[in-house]
Amino acid sequence: MMCMSPTVVIVDDHPSFRAIARMLLEFDGWTVVGEAADGAGGVAAAGRLRPDMVLLDVNLPDTDGFAVAARITEASDAPAVVLVSSRDARDFGPLVGRSGARGFLSKADLSGPALRRLVA
Repeated sequence: MMCMSPTVVIVDDHPSFRAIARMLLEFDGWTVVGEAADGAGGVAAAGRLRPDMVLLDVNLPDTDGFAVAARITEASDAPAVVLVSSRDARDFGPLVGRSGARGFLSKADLSGPALRRLVA
């Protein structure tokens, strides 16, 4: 039987956030197919695992999430990308819109339903 729940890769340099995000999203019906701790790993995981969505932290150790989002979304069959940060969306001005991401969520507002609204 095929699993019809949406798939997601979580890219964040904090293992504790990845664990919390995984629990929240799996509880809300998402299937977490992979995780990465930096931008290079996130780009590789998105290409290899082909998720429906990539949950991508703005602040990564090797690059910023805006550059990673642009790399992931340049493919014609790219997954949806949603940027997350502990900071407010207003702190980033037009960067979210220019990155190719579908939108932005504060880490405090992360939930399966919130993600579904952004990628619907």
